Amino acid sequence: MKRFAVMGNPIDHSLSPRIHTLFSEQAGIALEYRKQQVHSAALSEEITRFFKDGGIGLNVTIPHKLAAYDLCDELSTRAELAGSVNTLFMKDGQLIGDNTDGIGLVRDITLNLQISCLNAKLLIIGAGGASRGIIEPLLTQSPSSIDIVNRTYSKAAQLAEMFKEFGNIRALSFDQLNSSYDIVINASSSSLQQDIPAVPEKCLAGGKLAYDLMYAESATAFMMLAAQAGCHQQSDGLGMLVEQAAEAFAIWNGFQPNTKAVMAELRH
Repeated sequence: MKRFAVMGNPIDHSLSPRIHTLFSEQAGIALEYRKQQVHSAALSEEITRFFKDGGIGLNVTIPHKLAAYDLCDELSTRAELAGSVNTLFMKDGQLIGDNTDGIGLVRDITLNLQISCLNAKLLIIGAGGASRGIIEPLLTQSPSSIDIVNRTYSKAAQLAEMFKEFGNIRALSFDQLNSSYDIVINASSSSLQQDIPAVPEKCLAGGKLAYDLMYAESATAFMMLAAQAGCHQQSDGLGMLVEQAAEAFAIWNGFQPNTKAVMAELRH
């Protein structure tokens, strides 16, 4: 039986074991997928032990994505651009790191929600690791522009500078927000505290989509703000979670799962 796991801290909330079990049923693959709470100081040791004991593939989540990046012998291009990894496997004795978050978001928006980013105006709220992981995949969809807004302007400016070769991207402070957007993505930590990002309603009014990277059983404060402002569609990040897991599953097992069936199962 193939062994997989996800390491994080905290980890009790993780849906990954259920998601990968549903994928394995589609693929006809016998596997075990566990969630493991790991403290930062023990991460390197636990990753080494996992693969030494025959593990096939490993996911890492908060707060380990940056530390796992530094432990890898080799990185995919998208992991290098993201500056973090969430998917690990061994190849020829080398620890390989990949990042499937960005492609997971793009697939959820374009395939599941059926909203095109082509020539769209995008706003990303937040300039942390979550934002860095999604910018390049979004720019591959040829939006007209991406604006990044952050409480600390310098962090947004740093990201804009980092990705300017890939498309039209700029940094803004919150007091510079004065136009409407087609797609607004909340990549900040505000929803963890059910806080509302300081985004004027006019940025959301008439937009196609307000997307919160956090997934929740009910609408987040950001999603409720968007609905009140008149944005046509709101979504949490469950679809992104499932799609990034599907990409990892395909990397490890050579099988692309049906994600819509799994999302329907998780929503009920």
